[in-house]
Amino acid sequence: MVQESELKQKWMEGFDVVFGEDVEETAKSAFEEALDSTEVKDFQEGEVFKGNVVNVGQDYVLIDIGYKQEGLVPVKEFLNYDGTLKIKEGDQIEVYLEKLESHLGNLVLSKDKAEILKAWDKISEACESGTPLQGTVIAKVKGGLSVDIGVKAFLPGSQIDLRPTRYLDKYIGKTMEFKVIKFNKKRGNIVLSRRAILQEERGKMRHEILGQIQEGMIVKGIVKNITDYGAFIDLGGIDGLLHITDMSWGRVKHPSNLLNMGDEIEVKILKFDSEKERVSLGLKQVQPNPWEEAREKYQPGTKVSGEIVSVKDYGVFIELADGIEGLIHVSEMSWTGKIKNPAKHFNAGENVEAQVLDVDVENKRISLGLKQLQDNPWTEIEAKYPVGSKAKGKVKSVVDFGVFVDLGEEVDALIHVSDVSWTKKNINLADEFKEGQEIQAMVISVDKENAKFCLGIKQLEEDPWKKIEERLPVGTVIQAEVVRVTDFGAFVELETGIEGLIHISELSEDRVEKPSDVINKGDTPKAMVISVDKDAKKIALSIKAAANAEATGGGYKSETVQSATLADKLKGFKVDE
Repeated sequence: MVQESELKQKWMEGFDVVFGEDVEETAKSAFEEALDSTEVKDFQEGEVFKGNVVNVGQDYVLIDIGYKQEGLVPVKEFLNYDGTLKIKEGDQIEVYLEKLESHLGNLVLSKDKAEILKAWDKISEACESGTPLQGTVIAKVKGGLSVDIGVKAFLPGSQIDLRPTRYLDKYIGKTMEFKVIKFNKKRGNIVLSRRAILQEERGKMRHEILGQIQEGMIVKGIVKNITDYGAFIDLGGIDGLLHITDMSWGRVKHPSNLLNMGDEIEVKILKFDSEKERVSLGLKQVQPNPWEEAREKYQPGTKVSGEIVSVKDYGVFIELADGIEGLIHVSEMSWTGKIKNPAKHFNAGENVEAQVLDVDVENKRISLGLKQLQDNPWTEIEAKYPVGSKAKGKVKSVVDFGVFVDLGEEVDALIHVSDVSWTKKNINLADEFKEGQEIQAMVISVDKENAKFCLGIKQLEEDPWKKIEERLPVGTVIQAEVVRVTDFGAFVELETGIEGLIHISELSEDRVEKPSDVINKGDTPKAMVISVDKDAKKIALSIKAAANAEATGGGYKSETVQSATLADKLKGFKVDE
């Protein structure tokens, strides 16, 4: 029996069980202890509770706060700005109880709101006092950025910088100071501003800069804004205007072609108005003036090349270097003068070669020539067509003042209307000449300097006025036809194109009131030559003088004048080829 009892006792040693009264007391004590350990907490919505991370899922984190079921918190509330998780299973955290039971039957918890409540006093104080808070930008959200200041806060896009910025990604991960400008404890909303801090810093810097700035200083600045007429440069507390004319010594089509937003540049203070706090800046003034060495670099006769930057009616502008432009005037483009409209021959952006003609450093002007790099056709024409030589060509065009003749050269020759006939007046060139008509003429002049090549038809025969005194000396009585009658006398044709005037006072011995009363067109009276002015091409005649000479038997030479046409005069004239 003893042996059996010992074995039974030994077997029981492995169990924490007491039989009999001890068992009842022990069981009662264990039950009370269990009740104490699972005592139901007073779970009230809107309070913060400690909990354990039970599971981390793809979208939610399961948290046990000791309630009859676990609660869910969105995973996004536990993410760092780079997307990594801040927690792991088994971590103990504080959460805010939003709802005891959702439509899914679980607790609705929030880690962000728990942190907001925890940090609320600090945030409230910072908002009221204007004390900056440090935070890290963790994500880009609609309308701005999300910032971690211990809790998530909203930074509107308009409050990120002094100027609107479009590229928000560059701020993610950066730790900066912010001011709390608005908060709602009930909703848990916090609005931050970085701009407010920057404005305060800018104000302090502005005061310092205004006290230090002086005209002539070279300073650094950031391109803040670009307009059609220039750019505004942030000097660190005050903005200055860099006008387009002060950006470069050369031509600037638009400021954006030279500067970009955010560029850091060195500029010179050109003018400072302390009362209006206005600053005028210059960029080209910190660079050498290219015109200072232009006189030596671009001497007359120098061959240069450059890009056409502008085409005008009067010529083209060539950029020879930054800030140096030269003008090729239309008169310097061709020896023949055929280029009348530069826009038909040149385009902006083309490269051309030219020769320097003149340099005016004071007025910043360089005159260039294009034709000087080409052979001058006038040199060859001058040698080929000596004055007095004869030439044959075709009528190219007929204008009011003359006829242009194509001789097969680069330049056309001109027969002026005054060089068509010695005697014909009021010639209608359109009736006399037609385009393509072959004509003969004599070289009158070749003006190489003024680019003029003149021919004449009348020069092919002798000037009939040259020896008019020999043919019609004073005292000669002629009989000629009246070609027209005027109020002051009658004109008679002595030779083709040569007329003489019988003045009203020379028509008769009697007083004549009206020439048409005593003489008519077509009449062939006898008249005496009483004066000859070959320079003025005038011959005076007298009927009464002829009548007196005949009546008194005075000696005189009598001639009968017959008209001849210009064609008759030129007939049989042979022109050298």
